[in-house]
Amino acid sequence: MSEDRVRVQVGANGVATVTMVRADKHNALDQAMFDGLMGAAEQLRGDRSVRAVVLHGEGKSFCSGLDVASFMGGRGGTNTLLTREKGRVANFAQRVTYDWSLVPAPVIAAIHGNCFGGGLQIALGSDIRIAAQDAKLSIMEIKWGLVPDMGITQTLPRLVAIDVAKELTFTGRIVSGSEALALGLVTRTAEDPLAAALALADEIAQKSPDAIRAAKRLYNETWVSDDSASALKLESELQSGLIGKPNQLAAVMAGMSGEPPVFTDPTDETTRS
Repeated sequence: MSEDRVRVQVGANGVATVTMVRADKHNALDQAMFDGLMGAAEQLRGDRSVRAVVLHGEGKSFCSGLDVASFMGGRGGTNTLLTREKGRVANFAQRVTYDWSLVPAPVIAAIHGNCFGGGLQIALGSDIRIAAQDAKLSIMEIKWGLVPDMGITQTLPRLVAIDVAKELTFTGRIVSGSEALALGLVTRTAEDPLAAALALADEIAQKSPDAIRAAKRLYNETWVSDDSASALKLESELQSGLIGKPNQLAAVMAGMSGEPPVFTDPTDETTRS
């Protein structure tokens, strides 16, 4: 992982904090930032001790989008972003958003300052978004004569109506955190998005990690599907994989006794994304 761009810290409570560290550039995406984000997602995907993830940017912004100049000066230019490794669904650029869906634990984005272009698409790749009211968000690719291509087809349709998506994409206009909430781009707003995200992550971390992972998989695989039969079948399969297992029994005992539950790290493969 590119340690100079992305920092990962896992607390004793199972909450992982992923920090984009390029404050002088408002955490703009250069090659090292792409590598760091992909490395962080890969690390957390395989860490069963992680119960929730908080993703944020150091300094004044969440992420100001692609650092075009850094890619234009490199070998292959921006074309390297379109490279797809054999066997992967997403290309290089798409992986910094799509790979968060592969992390079994919920991912919460804490948004402040600028959240433009690729930065917004990274946030959209999270499961939950908490933004400052005065944060600035934009699907900004039209400014550069481009379409948004970092996995937005897999995220935006789950959040807003197509006319809203088109208006934001065709204009590239900047919306505040408050308007983003009204439009459905973010889950809620907070005066301190990072503190709110960490508090929510801690709350999630106190629930059965098996059930949380299964719920994320259930929604990710069925939310925009027209295949009712497969969706209903997956509900049953995931539930069967939870009932009677140690963490489910621990949740029941805690609910009956009023004592805090003690959960073990997930081991059931059926809860994996």
